[in-house]
Amino acid sequence: MSGRRGRGRGDRDRRGSGARSLTQRVRSARGRPVGSTLWLQRQLNDPYVAEAKARGFRSRAAFKLFQLDERFGLIKPGHRIVDLGCAPGGWLQVAAGALAGRGRLVGIDLLPVEAVAGAEILEGDFLDGETPERLRAALEGPADLVLSDMAANSMGHKKTDHLRTMVLAEAAALFAMEVLAPGGAFVTKVLQGGTEAALLALLKQRFETVRHVKPPASRRDSSEMYLVAQGFRTEAA
Repeated sequence: MSGRRGRGRGDRDRRGSGARSLTQRVRSARGRPVGSTLWLQRQLNDPYVAEAKARGFRSRAAFKLFQLDERFGLIKPGHRIVDLGCAPGGWLQVAAGALAGRGRLVGIDLLPVEAVAGAEILEGDFLDGETPERLRAALEGPADLVLSDMAANSMGHKKTDHLRTMVLAEAAALFAMEVLAPGGAFVTKVLQGGTEAALLALLKQRFETVRHVKPPASRRDSSEMYLVAQGFRTEAA
């Protein structure tokens, strides 16, 4: 990918040539759950899925980071950036393109992740006690931006899924506070459900601004949102 200026608004908001003009329906197959059929139909008719495939991105989630970056100016050449739970690598692709070879980009995931040009990928658990030091060494200093698009694997129970994802978001926030440089930023996925008050209170103590955002690429029927915290303070306000 080219640098930040080469991405343009069309990369973020345009439905693009990959979008289908007609809605495609998936025939129900014997033995296929109704939920699976609906998911396949949604994938076939999602313009961001088509656009991601056309542009070589590993997931439609890449456009969420494009849109967040456009709005908040998160990624700048020279930055040191961490992507927690980076599989399959879509956010790494976006960040690497924006850095344009100037800066450091490190991703970490429990799963093996195919290499991304311009990024170093660590396999492991970000909750391990040694991980912050591993990341600082890979970054060659403190981070300017910590990203987390993590969500817990669905258990099929909305309240349980929400709580488990919020636990991940809170853990990511605490991790970010260990590795961020003063003035740094943190972005994490959350699910709406009324239990994010503690996380919001924590972030507001340690960052100058904290905002809830639902980027256009986030599906309307999804409860996901993103918290964007900027202006990290090493001491609580």
